[in-house]
Amino acid sequence: MSYQAFENLRQHRTRLQNTIQLGSGIQLAAWRNDFDCVTQRSDHHTLSLYVDAGFNTWHKTRTGWQNGGGPDRFCLMPENSESTWDIRSEFSFVHLYCTNVHLRQLAEQIWDKSPSALSLDERIFAEDERITQLYRHFLLSCDWQQPANHLMLSSASSLLMTHILQHYSEVLWKLPAVRGGLAPAILRNIVAFIEANLACSLTLAELALQAGLSEFHFARMFKQSLKLAPHQYVMQRRMVRADQLVRHTLQPLTEIALACGFNSSSHFSNRFKSVYGITPSALRR
Repeated sequence: MSYQAFENLRQHRTRLQNTIQLGSGIQLAAWRNDFDCVTQRSDHHTLSLYVDAGFNTWHKTRTGWQNGGGPDRFCLMPENSESTWDIRSEFSFVHLYCTNVHLRQLAEQIWDKSPSALSLDERIFAEDERITQLYRHFLLSCDWQQPANHLMLSSASSLLMTHILQHYSEVLWKLPAVRGGLAPAILRNIVAFIEANLACSLTLAELALQAGLSEFHFARMFKQSLKLAPHQYVMQRRMVRADQLVRHTLQPLTEIALACGFNSSSHFSNRFKSVYGITPSALRR
């Protein structure tokens, strides 16, 4: 789908650095901008995360222009809210776009009941340690275009939206407790599905669908069963498969990279070395 805030920025000086649409209905976009004036009004929610600089980003208020941006600050712009920005020096930021329909579905899946009303609070130049942790550790730490990273990106995005729901909306319900892991038959099917699709771009939504669960409940129950988050387990299996193929076949390394979900040989080599302490080519020699 197309998000208005994304399309609007493309009409300005803003330079798109990276973007990805995740299967769960969320889009991420990394931007740089400078010396620009932008007015945003969208039919969706936008979470804006300041990555680098931003001190000279000014927001128009009823009492005049105010600034307060900087690394790790965030702005939450609910659907149908209007905001005007004057960017007076270069800075970089990440946007997460999400519709209210998806947000409501997420709330219903987590709590198994529908909130009577659902709207987000506007936040400008705010700080939140949990949001900073999630986007610094997950969204900024990997190559978005690598299929092997899509599960981690979709998991982190889901955690971000769950946190937003809990702390910046009328939904004040506590997160439900995890009472057990996945049923043995479901766990076997999920493990088999993962093994058969290590070459593919997996997302949390796809795995949850295989289990017949919401993303939230699947992620928690999976971790309860295997003591690893889904993205950690899948990456572990990719590396085990890669090690077996490097050691025991004559398959070219580029083909092994693709078979394990990496469309870049250098990214595959770096990940392999971080796990095994040696590059695939050195191990082959």
